[in-house]
Amino acid sequence: MNNSPTILNLASLIRHHARLTPESEAVVWKNVRLNYGQLEALSNQTANALVKLGIGRGDKVALSCPNLPYFPIVYYAILKVGAAVVPLNLLFKKREVAYHLSDSDAKAVFVFEGTDELPMAQMVKEGFDQAASCEHLIVMMKDPSSESPYSEHPTLHQLTAKESIEFDVVPTLPDDTCAILYTSGTTGTPKGAELTHSNIIFNAIASFNLHVPGLDYTNGEQKTCLITLPLFHTTGQTAQMNAQIFAGHRIVLLPRFDAQTTLETFKNEKINFWTGVPTMYWAILKYVEENNIDVAPYAESLNILSSGGAPMPVEVMTKFEKLFNCRILEGYGLSETSPITTFNHPTARSKPGTVGQPLFGLEVKCVDDDDNEVPTGERGEIVMRGHNIMKGYYKRPDATAEAFRNGWFHSGDIGVMDEDGFLSIVDRKKDMILRGGFNIYPRELEEVIMTHPAVSLVAVIGTPCDKMGEDVKAFIVKKQGAEITEDEMIAWCKEQFAAYKYPRFVEFRDELPVGGTGKILKRALKEEIESENV
Repeated sequence: MNNSPTILNLASLIRHHARLTPESEAVVWKNVRLNYGQLEALSNQTANALVKLGIGRGDKVALSCPNLPYFPIVYYAILKVGAAVVPLNLLFKKREVAYHLSDSDAKAVFVFEGTDELPMAQMVKEGFDQAASCEHLIVMMKDPSSESPYSEHPTLHQLTAKESIEFDVVPTLPDDTCAILYTSGTTGTPKGAELTHSNIIFNAIASFNLHVPGLDYTNGEQKTCLITLPLFHTTGQTAQMNAQIFAGHRIVLLPRFDAQTTLETFKNEKINFWTGVPTMYWAILKYVEENNIDVAPYAESLNILSSGGAPMPVEVMTKFEKLFNCRILEGYGLSETSPITTFNHPTARSKPGTVGQPLFGLEVKCVDDDDNEVPTGERGEIVMRGHNIMKGYYKRPDATAEAFRNGWFHSGDIGVMDEDGFLSIVDRKKDMILRGGFNIYPRELEEVIMTHPAVSLVAVIGTPCDKMGEDVKAFIVKKQGAEITEDEMIAWCKEQFAAYKYPRFVEFRDELPVGGTGKILKRALKEEIESENV
């Protein structure tokens, strides 16, 4: 009987296709077109460089990079040496960078040079300097032959130029940590969800299978996925990049979404799959209508579109599907669930307004406060179990135990399951704000805003926004004698938080509504805003 352990490494996705079809395109960005053989070779060179830096199995390596070929090259290289990837939000400020590097115990961080509008390298460098545990900073330059703007830190090109294009992937076990994706919670402190190689590979396969129906694979033609969602986000990373690399397809990268470029890419690259948040669909419809565009040439190759991150307005979905003659399928998931948990499966009928049914091998139900399943059609907390669930929050055993009560992962989201097993999301995690597909947790903002010398008390809530779904508003009680304007406070917040997070609105109050226990009644503030919008 063979007692050897099962070996599983996500980086085998590219190795497999580099052996089978090395000349097939893998990654496209503008005029850069990397085939699978090149992607394999470049990631091998990076892996060899990582080994020389002393990085190996069990280590953590952070990655701050937009949707550029650098991302998959470095991402898979980190995995090849047996380390775990810690993707960083590109909009993080130095305080946020320092926290994530320190909390994850990252030994190294790769950062793209950035632009004048988004100076990522500078921000990451400042955060790196505050994170004592992080030993190496490697800069990825727009021009690979350029010198690093920070002379003491090497560029990726300098590290890899003389490295071998061969590398033996370090064996990892299915339960080894593959990626740590940070997600905030009601405590306000971001927690790292540890996703295993098994978690991500199974979810990538499941995600790919959701796109198979209706496509003709008999001629061996590659299919193409456009990725406009950020690769640092779990959906872009696994439901798109890993899923399509698993299939040997090609991914087309756009570092930043805009309606015109996305439409042109649909046509020029013959896109079959695309996933967007509802605001992206809304922006495309708006652009088409304002410019009186005939969408037929742009929709010709589209097969299946999907949406997540926020509920898709049925009116937007219906209009887009009719105009582009293509189904939009909604799904649901979390960073902790790798991410996809439920989906409107293409092989079955969809129910607009729902997030579909569970993926293969997953169980989902809605429960009451005592973890008893609620009757069909009644509200309850969404709990789940299966191959997609993280192994825990990094270095947070108490938070992990709380999330996995009675053997089920508790999402904190409130849902309703109908008689056909379709799930609808009716409420979100307590107090969470969803702005343009990004989760914002008020507690995190409140804790930082309270450090301002003029602030005595603060409550942050979400306010309705037609374009972004929700916007962020801070109600602030100033300290006695403090003098600061709303614009000044917003400007200060803008320096502290990523661009998607900071409050767009500030209102100073003499006091905030509180309950009998002294807790701020955010519901009362929300009701005020709702009554103003009636």
